[in-house]
Amino acid sequence: MNKRVICIITVMVMGLTAAACAGQGSASAPFANKTPAVSETEADTGAVDEKEDQAPEEDEGDAGDDFRIGIVTGSYAQSEDDRRGAEAFRDKYGAESVTLAIYPDNFTEELETTVQTIVNLSEDPKIKAIIVNQAVEGTVEAFRRIKETRPDIICIAGETFDEFEDIKGVADLVVNNDFVSRGYLMIRNAHELGCDTFVHISFPRHLSYESYARRVNIMKAACEEFGMEFVMEEAPDPTTGVGVPGAQAFITEHVPEWVDKYGSNSAYFCTNDAHTEPLIRGLLKYGGYFIEADLPSPIMGYPGALELDLTEYSGDFEKITREVESAVVAGGGAGRFGTWTSSCGYTNSAGLAEHARNVLLGESSLTDLNDILSAYKIYSPETEWNGSNYTNASTGEVLDNIYLIYQDTYIFGDPGHYMGATKVKVPDKYFTINPEGNE
Repeated sequence: MNKRVICIITVMVMGLTAAACAGQGSASAPFANKTPAVSETEADTGAVDEKEDQAPEEDEGDAGDDFRIGIVTGSYAQSEDDRRGAEAFRDKYGAESVTLAIYPDNFTEELETTVQTIVNLSEDPKIKAIIVNQAVEGTVEAFRRIKETRPDIICIAGETFDEFEDIKGVADLVVNNDFVSRGYLMIRNAHELGCDTFVHISFPRHLSYESYARRVNIMKAACEEFGMEFVMEEAPDPTTGVGVPGAQAFITEHVPEWVDKYGSNSAYFCTNDAHTEPLIRGLLKYGGYFIEADLPSPIMGYPGALELDLTEYSGDFEKITREVESAVVAGGGAGRFGTWTSSCGYTNSAGLAEHARNVLLGESSLTDLNDILSAYKIYSPETEWNGSNYTNASTGEVLDNIYLIYQDTYIFGDPGHYMGATKVKVPDKYFTINPEGNE
């Protein structure tokens, strides 16, 4: 399709980070390389992490590498992968070069605190780039305020919750998981694995977002193409009064009911991270398939569901994937459970920060997809990525500072295998399906 720019990065871009890659194995095996290690523990005791004393501000236009990069994520409780990726980048370049911050768990209720957490980073004159991952509600307003006082700061959103039309004017770069291509590919993968039903689990707040609503309609259309049934189930929103415990209890209670209702050849997908662990646990026990998480990772839901302590492997996704795979197979889930072998949230935080650093050093172009994915590959060397610019389904406008990207899907087994998703051509019609379900 002439509006869709596709780039599959197959060459290891490891020379950019020789120090981080020292001692890694051969790249010939699927999981031969390791990502930089992250700190195993860190208390989330404040919105902004402590950092070393600031040096005098450099002259404008001659920064060299004397700058700081700020990364804002959720907490371990809400989005551990995002946080771990930020820590990996901080540990690689040092606390003197990287400042981390955390927005509130209940960000929908504490909007101004979220905004101020992001804006506070811009008060450091050495901050030259700010990455927010996930870019929850409040990010657009925060970027707007930053641009008013510090237009020199590069503002990057990873996995934005806001409408693309709203964020495109205040963010210099936005990178989301490819809800268009993945809406089709998850259904295709489920069909390839023998599923006859796809169950989508969500709640009204998520379904009010354009990306979620559009993906639902793409999934419906793909199920029709592959002769599968598409059904929707509603679960509690963890950011409401029930909290994470209540939302997870709901999933735990309803999985056996759903599997009994839809059969053992049904595949399940939930839009919320907190729902993922009890969903995986229930499907392992009662049957059913789990193709991949909303923001896929071998540590998204799997460690808790399988009662695995993977602390000693933090950041080593080769080892993490193998440990999770062994537990899935031992639990009878071979061929029924999948993931991305490198965390989406982890790679967004670390990869986007790496890309920002390369841009500040004059080594990369901010909105060049090859440069973006090259930075991602540093933190996910074992897998392939694919991506394209975001296209407005209603107007046909291609936004040059917004990208949708995705990894290949790996199915745990003995042995496991990749589905080859990054090599599949998604039919053109799926790129014009809008949130209302029209083409």
